[in-house]
Amino acid sequence: MAASGSGDPLDAKDGKAPFAQRIDPTREKLTPAQLHFMRQVQLAQWQKTLPQRRTRNVVTALGIGALVLGIYGYTMYSISQERFLDELEDEAKAARARALERASGP
Repeated sequence: MAASGSGDPLDAKDGKAPFAQRIDPTREKLTPAQLHFMRQVQLAQWQKTLPQRRTRNVVTALGIGALVLGIYGYTMYSISQERFLDELEDEAKAARARALERASGP
């Protein structure tokens, strides 16, 4: 059997692998092979979660798009219901008619 401290990756007490340590590649002196392996592992993890992220991104985009279209539609509906421009136009016609009567009257 392997003795403790002999470089065996399994812990002699409970037979489990040691917990992975987080390292900073900029501070640690790593070989190009180690850096390549780290990139491969990161790429594999990224590819594993890609479909889930893509689904979430599509759902988020559809939600935001629906919200924007809803706000736009409500704004157009609200503006079409307002009649203040019609009232201003009626007042402008009446003012023009009064101006014409004054100009042609006396």
